[in-house]
Amino acid sequence: MISRLRAACALAVLCLCFISLMASAQQAATASGNAANEMPSVTTVPPAAQPSPNFDVDAATEAYLAQIPASARARSDAYFEGGYWLILWDFLYGVMIALLLLSLRWSARMRDFAERITRFKPLQTFLYWVQYLVLTSILGFPLAVYEGYIRERQYGLATQTFGPWMWDQTKFLMVNIVLGGILAMLLFGVVRRLPRTWWIWGAVVSMLFTILTVAIAPVYLVPIFNKVTKLNNPKITQPILKLARANGIAANDVYEIDASKQTTRMSANVSGFGNTMRITMNDNLLRRGSPEEIQAVMGHEMGHYVLNHIYKGILFIFIVVVVGFALLRWSLDWCLARWGEKWQIRGIGDTAVLPLVVLLASIYGFILTPIMNTDTRTGEREADMYGLNASRQPDGFAQAAIHLGEYRKMRPGPIEEFVFYDHPSGYNRIHAAMRWKKENLELYSGQNSPESAPIVPPAN
Repeated sequence: MISRLRAACALAVLCLCFISLMASAQQAATASGNAANEMPSVTTVPPAAQPSPNFDVDAATEAYLAQIPASARARSDAYFEGGYWLILWDFLYGVMIALLLLSLRWSARMRDFAERITRFKPLQTFLYWVQYLVLTSILGFPLAVYEGYIRERQYGLATQTFGPWMWDQTKFLMVNIVLGGILAMLLFGVVRRLPRTWWIWGAVVSMLFTILTVAIAPVYLVPIFNKVTKLNNPKITQPILKLARANGIAANDVYEIDASKQTTRMSANVSGFGNTMRITMNDNLLRRGSPEEIQAVMGHEMGHYVLNHIYKGILFIFIVVVVGFALLRWSLDWCLARWGEKWQIRGIGDTAVLPLVVLLASIYGFILTPIMNTDTRTGEREADMYGLNASRQPDGFAQAAIHLGEYRKMRPGPIEEFVFYDHPSGYNRIHAAMRWKKENLELYSGQNSPESAPIVPPAN
């Protein structure tokens, strides 16, 4: 992407990346449900996982896996394996929409309409963005309904009826119109003013925008979809806050989010920067998780924070985006030389190029799927190890892995896990927890169960 051709490209690519990340986050936030009730809420340690001089890691792992009913495991396997195909169908469906906008010249017509409304370039960009986002949302609606609503209810993983689900999608669209529109105007502005180096500065602008979004999300974006309240139960908050302070996290409060109106999945996070930093857990974790599980989950989330995974993730994405822009620079020039006139695209600085940028970025992202998953999975494994050492709750970790097994295949093959898993598999997580337990049996000396072992913050 050079000159003006490259300008539109930069803008479009970043917009696409931003939308894709937001869409993934929203989908993850709205999936879950009733099948969870058929999975065991483990509150006792199985006999084979009890501490003993002859403690066997493999036997303890299998004992936890045996807690999952065969029917529930078959359903979660089918659900997760179906997701493999959805990665392909989402990609192909997106390609079809992009080609439709280009070949029928709808993209050029949306650009012409924006130019008839105003001569102000940034406003033209914003008007085009609104048209593009609304139109692609309509065209993608059938697959979105199946994937995000029908399929989730089919597997018992959704608590919303269609009306509330649709209202959440509408709010998500409005957020994307505002944030995506701002990003689009910024990126096209960079391209027009820096035609030779726009791809570098576009990546910088994208990362700064991403950092800002991450910083404001806990306080300004999450409340759009869910109610966030301060948790006032000392029995729950005090162990968490002690764990946070012992690990260098300055936190005075713990927050609760009402995720149960959308899902029964249990989750928590330590998010934000500076004054926006928050320790948050959803109400499902509070309702379904044991105290040991809550502490294990929060230790994991604190691991992400202490190990600077947010910053490392931003650096990794920055590299991915810069490389993507460099590839787009070549591929856009080639595509526009071949089909640009047919599609009535004037150059890279033309907003009508956006569907082409989305198409090329989608191909890039599809190819990078195993690499992106491996990077995320590596960070999750590190947070698991940190959380085990911080919370000292291996059985809580095993319980959490079982609950995650409600919608994740517990025991994939190695290649399957490498390609499709952005977290360690349930089997590997339980096995790692039991391995940790075996190496720390002295914590349970004189105790009948690790549940009665004191929670001692690790020395830092």
